[in-house]
Amino acid sequence: MASSARGEVGNWLMRGKPRLHYAWIVAAVTFVVALLTAGVRAAPGVLIVPLEHEFDWSRATISLAVGVNLLLYGLVGPFAAAVMDRFGVRRVMTLALAVTAAAVALSPAMRQAWQLVLLWGIVVGLGTGVIGAFLAAYIAARWFHRRQGLVVGLLTAANAAGQLIFLPSLAELITHLGWRAMSLVLALAVVVFVPVVIVLMRDRPRDLGLLPYGADGPTGAEAPPQGNPLVAAVAALASGGRKRDFWLIAGGYFVCGATTNGLIGTHLIPACVDHGLSEVAGAGLLAATGVFSFIGGTLSGWLSDRLDNRVLLAWYYGLRGLALMYLPFAFGMSIYGLPLFAVFYGLDWIASVPPTVRLLNRVVGSERTGIMVAWVTVIHQIGGALAAYVGGVLRGVFGTYLEAFVLAGLLLIGAAFMVLFIGVGGREPEPVDAALAAE
Repeated sequence: MASSARGEVGNWLMRGKPRLHYAWIVAAVTFVVALLTAGVRAAPGVLIVPLEHEFDWSRATISLAVGVNLLLYGLVGPFAAAVMDRFGVRRVMTLALAVTAAAVALSPAMRQAWQLVLLWGIVVGLGTGVIGAFLAAYIAARWFHRRQGLVVGLLTAANAAGQLIFLPSLAELITHLGWRAMSLVLALAVVVFVPVVIVLMRDRPRDLGLLPYGADGPTGAEAPPQGNPLVAAVAALASGGRKRDFWLIAGGYFVCGATTNGLIGTHLIPACVDHGLSEVAGAGLLAATGVFSFIGGTLSGWLSDRLDNRVLLAWYYGLRGLALMYLPFAFGMSIYGLPLFAVFYGLDWIASVPPTVRLLNRVVGSERTGIMVAWVTVIHQIGGALAAYVGGVLRGVFGTYLEAFVLAGLLLIGAAFMVLFIGVGGREPEPVDAALAAE
C-alpha cells in the first residue's frame, strides 16, 4: 500500500507537470537533503567554543572529533555509492538521514570527550557521508544526459546554502537557548524531511519508464549490480588508480578539502572569536561566504560545460590561495577587510567541484564517475581531517591561526600548477560540448 501511494504521487506529479522531467524533482529532493546534511556538518563550527567553555576540553581535542567526522564523511562515500547501486538511493538516503538525526538528538547527553568523538565524529561522519559530496555527481550522471555540469554545480551549491541557512540560526540558538537546544532543533529539522524522501525519491529513470534528461535514445545503462558493494568499490579504485591523471585530480582535491571544510569550515568562527568578534558574528561571516559560494558553484557548473576545466581549476585554486594568505591580515583591517574575504573566498569555495567532476568523467568514463567522485572525496576529506586537526594544534602552539592560513595558501598555489598537467602526455581533457555551449 505504501509503495502504491508513493507511485501515485510520482505519477500525479508527472501528469500535472507534463513539461517537467522527473529528473528535476529528484534533483530538488537531493538539493534539500544536501542542504540539511550541510547544516549538520557545519554545526561543529559553532560548537567548539561552547564545549570548550563548559567541559574545559582543549581545542585540539574538539578538533580531533571534527577531523574524524571529516575523514569518515569522505571514506564512506565509495562504499555508499556501491550500496546505492545495489539497494537503491531512496532506501540508503532514508536510513542515513534517520541515523544522523539520532546522533544529533543524543548530543545533549554528552559528558565526556569520547562521546563527542563517537556521536559527532563517527556516527554523524558516517551518516552524512553516506549522502555526501559524491551524490551530486552520482545523481547528475544517472538522471541527466545534458546539463550535467549545471546540476553538479547546483547540488554542490546546496552545501553552501545549508551553511547559509543553518549557521546564523544555530549560533543564535546557542546564544539564547544553549547548545543542547540547538542540537535538538537541528535533529528535528532532519527528521521532518525523511517522509519527503520516501515519497518523492526514485532510484533510476527507467523505474518511471523514462530516459535521462536530454537523452534522445537508450543510453545503454546496465542493470543494477548484484555483487558485493564493497568489492565493487575497491575494484573501481583499483582501475582508476592506474591512471596518472586520476592522482593529479585527487591531489588537487586533497588540498581543496584541507583549505575548505578542514580549515575554514572548522576554524573560521574560533579565529573570529580570537580577534574579539562574537560567535554569531563569526557564523554570519561564514554564512556570507555561503551566499557567494552558492553563486560561485552554480556559475562554475555553467562554465565547466563550456571551458577548459584544467584552466578553471588552476584559477580557482590559485585565487583561493591568495584569499587565505590575505585572511590573517583582514582581521586587523577596516570594516571592509573580512567582508572582502567573504566575497572573494566564497565565490571560490565550491567552484572547484564541477570542473573536477568533468575532468574525472573524461578520465574514468561516465559509468564510473559517481563512485570515482566518491573516492576522490575520500582524499578530499583526508585533507580536511588533517587540516581540522593540524589547524587546532598550530593554534595551540602559536596562539594564532596565521601559520595555518599562510601554509594553506601556499598549498593551493602548488595545486594550481599541478592540475595544469592533467591530460598532458596523454588524452586531452574533455572538450567543450558544442550543444551545451549553444544553449
